[in-house]
Amino acid sequence: MEIKGKVHEIGALQQVSETFKKRDLIIEYAENPTYPEYIRFEALQDKTALFDSLKTGDDVEVSFNLRGRPWTDKTGKTSYFNSLVVWRINALTPGAAAATPAYAPPADLNNAPGEEDDLPF
Repeated sequence: MEIKGKVHEIGALQQVSETFKKRDLIIEYAENPTYPEYIRFEALQDKTALFDSLKTGDDVEVSFNLRGRPWTDKTGKTSYFNSLVVWRINALTPGAAAATPAYAPPADLNNAPGEEDDLPF
């Protein structure tokens, strides 16, 4: 899944255990600019470095996986949790989409004057 938005907040690296680390990223998602949504994503393990080059206010496209899991407490009540786990993030530069690629002029495929075409089609 992918979503485009603006970096609102970048969390600190959390060393959960000796072998597990994570980091949060809050994206302002403004499908309706009057009522923006603030969505929390997380990066795990080596993907935490993806947030190192980001700054608050950067426009980004976030690629993520949607994960969900149940948890049962001591009384037997089951709750369900969702997480959005980042696997790629691209900074969007203003005007990059408007850039027009340069193409070579079209080649003239006609025969040179005086040459005959002996192709059967």
